[in-house]
Amino acid sequence: MRLVIHHEIPQDDGLRRQWNQLVQRMESPEVFYTYEWALAVGRAYHASITPLLILAYQQDSLVGVVALATDNAQRETFFLAGTTADYCDFVSSPEFRPELVDLVLTELPKLGMSTVVLTNLPTDSATARALGPTADFQGYSLFSRPAFQCPQILLRTAEQKEAVRRSVRQKRERRYLKALAEKVPLELDHLRLHDQIASALPSFSETQVARLSAIGRTSNLNSPQRVAFLAELAKLLSPPGWVTLSRLRAGDHPIAWLYAFQFARHSSFYQMTFDSNFREYSPGSGLRLRVIEEACDSLETDFVDLGLGGEHHKKRWATRYRETVDVTVTRSTLRHVGGRLRYHTAAAIKSSPRLEHCVRWLLGRPGAGDGRA
Repeated sequence: MRLVIHHEIPQDDGLRRQWNQLVQRMESPEVFYTYEWALAVGRAYHASITPLLILAYQQDSLVGVVALATDNAQRETFFLAGTTADYCDFVSSPEFRPELVDLVLTELPKLGMSTVVLTNLPTDSATARALGPTADFQGYSLFSRPAFQCPQILLRTAEQKEAVRRSVRQKRERRYLKALAEKVPLELDHLRLHDQIASALPSFSETQVARLSAIGRTSNLNSPQRVAFLAELAKLLSPPGWVTLSRLRAGDHPIAWLYAFQFARHSSFYQMTFDSNFREYSPGSGLRLRVIEEACDSLETDFVDLGLGGEHHKKRWATRYRETVDVTVTRSTLRHVGGRLRYHTAAAIKSSPRLEHCVRWLLGRPGAGDGRA
């Protein structure tokens, strides 16, 4: 197996085809692992990160892809999709993964990189199993900490689908939507063409920013890079039919949106929002109900992934969870010890409400934490 290094995502249709074929051979294929996703990140975030794309070949056949990146100062190495994807992983058939992990960890120090941070790595991945033994053998220190429990709804059998349908019929959000529908007609659109999604993205973004601002929070859609990224995804994922912007309208007025993906026989909910003026009717939850109900009727959907985060509304639906971890692999003893110390200190503080309150009070004092102490 030989490695080829790129510092950009090549716009190469042959690479795209081979890369995505490898994704389909993974133990759990995800749209987040595709060539299109990496290209969208590279285009939208080019001002702040530099791709480090590692391609593994056997003769002329692509057998592995590891899409990493560095910050512009090259102080950090991390998954290229680390801040945008629900799951990140090394891409290969499972049987090639141990060798791919070994080769990449051998190559990184040659490139001047002694530490790599791997966020949102699924614990059921062959990569997670290979990292520990390989890192230990090569003299790395490895620190793994829990990241997310990702809720999913299984729809593989007729019994599972019927159980979800019954649950949908019992949700109070249906009554809220019915009350709204008595006042104004409700329509559900699924926008799948690039032009359709592009025209709807501005209102989606503006509504999300306004809704969170009203409750004192900042939306990631305040970032021009994030908005550009969603637009790039729509452009790249719409031709193969992997992206949908679902929109619930009250008359001609959109009141809820769901940006989601369909890939490898499952749906992934990615980002959603709703018009706060219709909050009393729970339009976001109502839209989610309708999309889940449609998934139950689909012969092409084995499960729905509700995305990162442990919000209550997701836990109400989950029939299983997929766990991810954040892993730091380093040859720096100081970096390893410092990372472990910060994690366990933060965990101890969170486990004690009184201590957490004290720390928050200290951090909130004038001058605290700003270098003037």
